[in-house]
Amino acid sequence: MNSERGGTWAIEYQDVYKAFDVPVLAGVSLNVEEGEMFALFGPSGAGKSVLLKTTIGLLDPDSGDVRVAGHSVYFGGQNKLAEVRRRVGYVFQSSALFDSLTVLDNVLMGIPEDELSSLDRRKSAGRAWEALELVNLDPSAVLAKLPAELSGGMKKRVGIARAIVGRPSILLWDEPTTGLDPINTVAVERLIVQLSHDLETTSLLVTHDVEGGLALCDRVAMLEGGSVRFCGTPAAFRDSNDSVVQAFVDRAAAESALDLVGDPGGVI
Repeated sequence: MNSERGGTWAIEYQDVYKAFDVPVLAGVSLNVEEGEMFALFGPSGAGKSVLLKTTIGLLDPDSGDVRVAGHSVYFGGQNKLAEVRRRVGYVFQSSALFDSLTVLDNVLMGIPEDELSSLDRRKSAGRAWEALELVNLDPSAVLAKLPAELSGGMKKRVGIARAIVGRPSILLWDEPTTGLDPINTVAVERLIVQLSHDLETTSLLVTHDVEGGLALCDRVAMLEGGSVRFCGTPAAFRDSNDSVVQAFVDRAAAESALDLVGDPGGVI
């Protein structure tokens, strides 16, 4: 289906409902255009990560549907779901690396099983090497390491390498800068832009870093109370007359300023 701007929708959320004892998503309808960078904002508990997980069937909505490149995630059957997952790379909030696996084997988890089985060890290691270089890690220094031997920033980059090694057309970023200091936050955000451009992917970014998201993305949306409160350009978001949106923007700007100042002990 074509977008309002004449492009093609990469992701379509169609009246998505999801509850865990209480409603989390209350009829979310939202579209992401092919090739764009899109940020999803909202207070804690607004359902941002839940919505992201419905994109590849990690969570099933109670009703509604999600379509990726025109394929229904929930009504297309297992073959279509597998095809969707081949198209999508997922960067988890906590990196979600397997502690008992080396960096090499963690990254290779991002290659679809049927494709990985067709590659010999040399070719698959070459794919992992290439992905690690793309996230600015030295493969020779980290391939044999376990996650416990890596810094927090390095774990994030390995998680990103795993997401891109399968050469997806869509990247989902779930709070990729959570837990990082301001310097590493900026580095990861630059990496998001670089990879989205170099790999020609569609990027959907769930983030608490509102200022960073506004600087990075073509369009943004805000979830509040389980539904879409705003969807539009970063400029329109900043200038919104909606009192809830404006309060959220002001609070985010104040928190960003505090992060730059650092704590009283001088740790930035």
